[in-house]
Amino acid sequence: MIPAKFEYLRPESLDEAVDALNRAGEEAKVIAGGQSLTPLLRLRLAQPELLVDIGGLYELRGVRDQGDALLIGASTTLYQLAHDPVITENCGLLGRTAGLIADPAVRHRATIGGALAHADPAGDLPAVALALQATFAARGPEGEREIAAADFFQDYLTTALAPAEVLTGIRVPKAQGWGYHYEKFHRTAQAWAIVGVAAMVRRANGQVAEARVGLTNMGPVPVRATVVEAAAAGAEASRDALRAAAARADEGTEPPEDLHGAPDYRRHLARVLTGRALAAAAGV
Repeated sequence: MIPAKFEYLRPESLDEAVDALNRAGEEAKVIAGGQSLTPLLRLRLAQPELLVDIGGLYELRGVRDQGDALLIGASTTLYQLAHDPVITENCGLLGRTAGLIADPAVRHRATIGGALAHADPAGDLPAVALALQATFAARGPEGEREIAAADFFQDYLTTALAPAEVLTGIRVPKAQGWGYHYEKFHRTAQAWAIVGVAAMVRRANGQVAEARVGLTNMGPVPVRATVVEAAAAGAEASRDALRAAAARADEGTEPPEDLHGAPDYRRHLARVLTGRALAAAAGV
């Protein structure tokens, strides 16, 4: 289909973008790489009166080392995430996962900010943001504020961003010394995950000192599997022990039902994939 008619603005500054969004209210949408929004426009599932293109705001690109964390500009592409050595060294889970999304053509255009602000529970990066305990930086008419990943995703395709706010960056604590893995089950390499698992494990003396697990497509928002994390903490760093912890991965989830799988099927996948992801993150 052809998108509905809309006005287009390519601002020269972030302040101009915020001002335009503030004046347009809920009738405006932000676009950068366009890989999430364009399909919605073509299907007329989104019909904004104004598109504010922030793709030309180079201040929103790149990775900055802030000591104990990395600040990643919202317009940084998935290709850049997958190939940036600073990300690989300090939060490898993010880079690894970005390299598994869609295909090279999409990764060269899609941005981390767009993938997160789109808030599709079947998207891979929201669950990764939960596991990394990321914080989102936003700019609006009232200034700047930070939103914890746990508070950012509010419902299906819905975030804590106000209509006039722009997601400007993602602050990710460095995770040196952590093992990590992203495991997902999907029909083809380019398809959305039927279920995905972002796992991080910190080992000490042959045991799991701490674990973090984020689940993809197991509810209307990404899910932090806190029951699994508690069960894995202090357990032996072995496949059997981690598989036992993963047996509770579906607790507290609300998996959807669609053409790709029933809720019970997704619950089974969550348990199996979580066991695999934890074992890989623990290096066993």
